[in-house]
Amino acid sequence: MRLFSLEGKFAAAMLLAVSIAALVGAWVGALHDSMLIGAIAAVAAGLVPSLLLARAFVRPIVALIRTLSGSVVAFRDGDFSFSIRNARHDELGDLVEAHNALGAVLREQRQGLFQRELLLDTVVQNTPNALVLVEPGGHVVVANLAARALLNGGISMNGLSFDAVLAEAPAELARVLAGGEDALFGVSIDGEDETFHLSQRTFKLQGRPHRMVMLRRMTRELSRAEVATWKKVIRVISHELNNSLAPIRSLAHSGRELARLGDTRRMGVVFDTIEDRASHLGGFIEGYAHFAKLPMPQPSDVEWGPFLQALGRHYTFTIVGEVPADPGRFDRTQVEQLLINLVKNAHEASGDASTVELEVVARGREWRIEVRDRGPGMSDTVLAQALLPFYSTKRSGTGLGLALAREIAEAHGGRVQLANRDGGGLAVTVVLPRALPP
Repeated sequence: MRLFSLEGKFAAAMLLAVSIAALVGAWVGALHDSMLIGAIAAVAAGLVPSLLLARAFVRPIVALIRTLSGSVVAFRDGDFSFSIRNARHDELGDLVEAHNALGAVLREQRQGLFQRELLLDTVVQNTPNALVLVEPGGHVVVANLAARALLNGGISMNGLSFDAVLAEAPAELARVLAGGEDALFGVSIDGEDETFHLSQRTFKLQGRPHRMVMLRRMTRELSRAEVATWKKVIRVISHELNNSLAPIRSLAHSGRELARLGDTRRMGVVFDTIEDRASHLGGFIEGYAHFAKLPMPQPSDVEWGPFLQALGRHYTFTIVGEVPADPGRFDRTQVEQLLINLVKNAHEASGDASTVELEVVARGREWRIEVRDRGPGMSDTVLAQALLPFYSTKRSGTGLGLALAREIAEAHGGRVQLANRDGGGLAVTVVLPRALPP
């Protein structure tokens, strides 16, 4: 027990009161030669100093508690500027030091939070993407500068009804925003065609659901991507045309010389080679034309058993698991072409038809069609680019097989996934919806 602790101070006060009472009782008892009178005098003499000492002991404690109570209320209201002067060297002094340290920490955190909020607000306000935060009642809580310029003529939108703001926006923009889904769309603004990517997310803020709308201008990015794609297409087509036209020119010259010399026997070989190169070139152009003119799917109910049997007439494969009894609903011709490409690729990759597998399973609201082989698989770089148009690792490949598969799957509302298999090989999964969206 330290001397200046509350316990030490209380013990000292009690010792003083008892000492005074004992001295007074002993003196009065000796004066009247009566122990009873001395005891009464001791009690009376100890009562007054005890009350005075208790009052003196408790008063600063009560004052400090009132001060701490006011400070806590200020903290609750977000005012962390309070600090208490400390002149004590006991437990209450330690409490005051802890209170002052807490206030200092809260002030630093408040200042740091303010700086972060200022930085975040600066980033949000100056980003080129239009950002709008809408509260559950449909009113705008936050709208950055880009959103104001795009949707409200540069005027602040805070507090306005988002539906009222959309009513003044271009019709196509308002229609897509009202849909509540992510989308890529075009709209005419001030006579200029603009392309936007719309992202919409819902999240809880202070326990209430809010809606975040982000509009990103994609016109320049798409224009650059379009130019880059056209350049790549031109390079691929030019390369393929030159690969066919150069030997055709050479063979035409050789044929002319053979005709001049009257060597008709060798001319047949020349014409056969020219025909072969011309057929290859025609098939190449036809593949690009088919990719560019892919029609919208015409879905119908398709029984899996007969469908897979017909597919097996083109390339052999092993069916894994049971064939689903429920019919699929998709464009039979397009999905058949998709799977023919995948099974053909699996044959070319593995070189052994017995290792090519096909499995159809239902997962929730999706059909999952997986084509598997035991070839070398793909590197991470190839996996990342294999579904892109015109990308091919084959010397004579056009880069359209997997791209066409992806195009067909996405036209049905599905997707294509690639993954290397354990033990070697590739698994290509085509995901199709069990019921096409309206």
